[in-house]
Amino acid sequence: MNPDLLPVIVGVGQINDRPENPLEGRDPVALMADALRAAEADAGVPLLADADWLGVVAQIAFPDITDASAPVAAAIGAAKAELTQSKGPNGDSPILLLNEAANRIGAGEISIALVTGGEALRTAGARKAAATGGQKGDALRDATHRVRLGYAQSHGLVVPTDVYPLYENALRAKLGQTLAEAQAESGEIWSRFSEVATANPAAWIRKPVSAADVVTPSDKNRPIAFPYTKLQVANAAVNQGAGFIVMSAGEARRRGIPEAKWIYVGNGAAAHEPGAILARDGYVHSAGMEVSIRKTMELNQLSTADLDAVELYSCFPCVPKMARRVLDWPVEKPATVFGGLTFGGGPIGNYMSHAVASMVLKLREGGGTGLLFANGGYATHNHTIAVSTAPIPAASFPRAYDFQAEADALRGPVPELDEGYVGPATVESYTVFYDREGQPRSGVVVARTEAGKRTLAHVPANYVATIARLQGEGAEPVGASGTITTGEPLRTWRFA
Repeated sequence: MNPDLLPVIVGVGQINDRPENPLEGRDPVALMADALRAAEADAGVPLLADADWLGVVAQIAFPDITDASAPVAAAIGAAKAELTQSKGPNGDSPILLLNEAANRIGAGEISIALVTGGEALRTAGARKAAATGGQKGDALRDATHRVRLGYAQSHGLVVPTDVYPLYENALRAKLGQTLAEAQAESGEIWSRFSEVATANPAAWIRKPVSAADVVTPSDKNRPIAFPYTKLQVANAAVNQGAGFIVMSAGEARRRGIPEAKWIYVGNGAAAHEPGAILARDGYVHSAGMEVSIRKTMELNQLSTADLDAVELYSCFPCVPKMARRVLDWPVEKPATVFGGLTFGGGPIGNYMSHAVASMVLKLREGGGTGLLFANGGYATHNHTIAVSTAPIPAASFPRAYDFQAEADALRGPVPELDEGYVGPATVESYTVFYDREGQPRSGVVVARTEAGKRTLAHVPANYVATIARLQGEGAEPVGASGTITTGEPLRTWRFA
């Protein structure tokens, strides 16, 4: 590997935009441009106008901005840059763009690459509320409802807050944890996130929260979808932008950027789960996650002991819980450098740009090697990459990062779907959905029929005993027997 072609991150920038009046907040393009200007200032030399390549994370806050790459390029004067935008606002997008930039630099195709993203859902929500008389709405749910709703959505499985609890509840049972034990693990991980965010000037919420307060429902921490409370889910109501500059080591040296600012990029690995949530082999692991993390460690010849810091994506507790077990990362060590999607902020697809920026700053200060694991969609997309203050000897560029075939080989059989089943069944996973007052509005059970097929069943709010069982009153629901009966408009579930 030509050492002059090694990709290095030389500048990072983060923006928190929170004017007293949210209506006056900056739009996503302004947030992205400002983040890149901050990254240029961090690098200490003019770079934006000379960029060869600009990668932008797709945003959802302002739907009229369908592709932000050209307006961002115009705003920062990157007239000659090749432009690209991620295919969707997925949580793995920043790491995908970083990996693409590193490969292009290593191939000698480009010398200076920019990556940025920004979301302004705080301002978008305020503007919608002003236009609709106070109804802020849910941007993700609104976007989902603009497309055709299918079988899963008809049972309430619409947005990530509805789906990730299926993994949480199934994983708890698989690990043999009680509800209290599983919630204690979630609380400990999230409490440590809050401590990191408190010490990070770029984080959105900078106040430590105890493990007990994270998982205990209250007036300020209402339940969202069992067993998750508001403090356990991503905080998307933010105006945040982040960006970073990647360049070849030779170009960085030629431009006089001190090597103390350089963070070397290692190789990355990506693998994904089926897009349809009911086409998964189960809800206790992610083959894509496992392959993404393990292949990244293998490609860079790293062990867990070699890692000084990690960012394990944290939209919901089940994700870092699964990831830390793949990596064998202890629960008592922080799994974030930014602060997590609750406290650092959850700007939809761009969280990991903030994680990259925070990792760069942490490694500059203390040295060593970091791992960045990103997740997107509905536990769907996975991309991991390593970074270090010194060249990673095993890393070489360009190198393919698609390891989908290995993930597909690792995955178990996917049960056939039976949408009209009536009769006895067992619980594979479940959740309960709550209204804004914290009261159950319905539940959903993912069940296995006697023939081993997968089906869904609805639990109305007035099935009081069934809802109570799903909320932890009594024996573990996962694996329990029950009956699906005909109902209108949906078939319903009761325990045996």
